[in-house]
Amino acid sequence: MKKNTGFTLIEVLIAVVLLAGGLLGLAALQAASLKNNQSAYNRSQATQLAYDMADRIRANPTEANNLAASVYVATTTATAQSSCKISPGCTPALMAQNDRAEWNANIITALGSLGTGSVTGNTATRIFTITISWDDNRDGAVNSSDPNFAMSFQI
Repeated sequence: MKKNTGFTLIEVLIAVVLLAGGLLGLAALQAASLKNNQSAYNRSQATQLAYDMADRIRANPTEANNLAASVYVATTTATAQSSCKISPGCTPALMAQNDRAEWNANIITALGSLGTGSVTGNTATRIFTITISWDDNRDGAVNSSDPNFAMSFQI
């Protein structure tokens, strides 16, 4: 009579190795899911922020009609204008500067310190283009490997 000793132990070891491999695959799938979920969240935030700025520009037609020369298009750092909160002395240019300052602060809040937004205006077509970029791959820089969101609208 033949003895089959140790055969069950080998079966158990193989089963444990297969189970461990499956669990590692599941963990990798979960990590990829979290990364893609965060990326989708950032894209949705960028979309909301772009439409927010478009609404701000539409609400200030006097300044928006300056198109490429508009304060909305300026590349300088905008500062919040306390006179535009409740005071009737706020000019369209000051309102635009206040809008840009609040918008930039909202971008940093929603997309992190490397989130940036820009507005360009085309005088010939009367089209504004809003672009928002952020560090999606978390490498510490916003570059061509990171996505951006751009939308255009005509006034």
